[in-house]
Amino acid sequence: MTKVAPAVVVLGQNSVAIARTIISVLPEATLYGLAGRTSGVDVSFTNFGETLRELFATGTPLIGICAAGILIRTLAPLICDKRQEPPVLAVAEDGSAVVPLLGGLSGVNDLARRIAEVLDVKAAITTTGDIRFRTALLSPPSGYHLANPDDAKTFISDLLAGAQVKLEGTALWLSNSQLPIDTQGELTIQVTERLVHSTANCLVYHPKTIAIAITHPSVNLTTVQQILADAELAPASVAGIFAPISIAANPSIHAIANAFGVVSRFFTQGDSAAQAIALAAAGSSGKLIATASTEISLAIAPEPIDPNIIGQARGKLAIIGTGPGSASWMSPEVKEILKAATDLVGYKTYLDLVGALADGKQRHESDNREEIARATMALDLAATGKYVAVVSSGDPGIYAMAAAVFEVLDRHPQPEWDSIEIYVAPGISAMQAAAAAVGAPLGHDFCAISLSDILKPWSIIEQRIAVAAAADFAIAFYNPVSKDRTWQLAATRDILLRYRSPETPVVLGRNLGRPGQTVKVITLDQLTPDVADMRTVIIVGSSQTKTLQRSDGSISVYTPRRYAK
Repeated sequence: MTKVAPAVVVLGQNSVAIARTIISVLPEATLYGLAGRTSGVDVSFTNFGETLRELFATGTPLIGICAAGILIRTLAPLICDKRQEPPVLAVAEDGSAVVPLLGGLSGVNDLARRIAEVLDVKAAITTTGDIRFRTALLSPPSGYHLANPDDAKTFISDLLAGAQVKLEGTALWLSNSQLPIDTQGELTIQVTERLVHSTANCLVYHPKTIAIAITHPSVNLTTVQQILADAELAPASVAGIFAPISIAANPSIHAIANAFGVVSRFFTQGDSAAQAIALAAAGSSGKLIATASTEISLAIAPEPIDPNIIGQARGKLAIIGTGPGSASWMSPEVKEILKAATDLVGYKTYLDLVGALADGKQRHESDNREEIARATMALDLAATGKYVAVVSSGDPGIYAMAAAVFEVLDRHPQPEWDSIEIYVAPGISAMQAAAAAVGAPLGHDFCAISLSDILKPWSIIEQRIAVAAAADFAIAFYNPVSKDRTWQLAATRDILLRYRSPETPVVLGRNLGRPGQTVKVITLDQLTPDVADMRTVIIVGSSQTKTLQRSDGSISVYTPRRYAK
């Protein structure tokens, strides 16, 4: 089965409900909808053919809720190698049919069965081997790898012609199938961790039963590969890379795991010796493989290892910006992070902006002023192996949580936080949204100033306003007025009037991208505390900023790119 997240593609609003039902069993999937005909989707597209072909070319499994013929005609120019193609399925608009079309080698039939089960229908599987033997030899279940797929066509043809097969090794999915198993069979299926050099009349499956433990960051891929080769073990049987949490941040550990196409998992307690870690991963019945290094140990389990239930993952902390509020302004990257995250941390209002993307996530809400406590909580959660998303509105690096997280890391460092992978995903800032709503008031040099004096004294704010005004920047003001703080906006206006004319354009953007959005244009002398609140961003133009009265009655504001001499 492919590990790439599927794309569910719909062409009309009637298909969205069925798509969401499918995604309930494929939570990692992304819902693509035709722009203008669908709403409530993850990604909107305008060109069906280009979108489908691009996804197919990148190996993305495709579930089209549409006629099978549309998918076939669209993808026909790209169909050339069945060993490389991702699963492609057609699902009827009413969910009454699930038809696997392409991707027999990458698990399309298994995917079809999962979808059919949640839709309460039977998948229209037409693969002869799957039907007769009740198993898919070309696409083994998770935990097994077919080593010689090029031999499978002849092998399956011989089986269908009446040949018997002997099974060497243990795999319940094979022994419980309807394969014609006979100890004297002329064909052979081998299930083994060992390298097999001859595959005549034989299919070889490598079970994911090898645990590799690494306890020092100097270990490299070449060394691990050599140890496997010396022991005549198949790299495809590697189930995971296991290590103490103390080296979780080391790139070499993850490079080795990526090279084998497996995950890396980490132990926080117990014996940190390589042999102990390898046996802990392989289970009580695991057997150690002798190695010359004390920093690497291999153990083989009697059955495939599920690394996701062993130790913990390296914790991830993503600090994201949802944009001002509208789901359409949320970047695809941020949506993907929200879908992948296990925990969401943030101010309740901001978490609510995430909408359906928060479904199934553990929410950790806090007051808007508790940034340091919130950042600490997020780091502590990530240190336990969770994938945590700290949710900000706007851009997380502009008067938001990204700075708070790094401040905590800097001022209150904890050893357990060293293992965390931290990433900042940008968003559309409130000043960008306000500027776009009215034209281009930030079209030339500009700066941003917060009028909140909670974290810095008013004397500093006052100085910065004066310097920015004297330099003739257009200025975006954040946090202009609160319930207990009103006089600062009037003081700001008075400072600006020393350098700007009373007619200077001022943009007031409130509740941007949310219900009740308003965008107004006033002049600087009309800027009083009663026109704004904490949900308002204010843009004060430079001496060059101009207003345009449009024929439809609207007003546009822009700052010319060329400065008047």
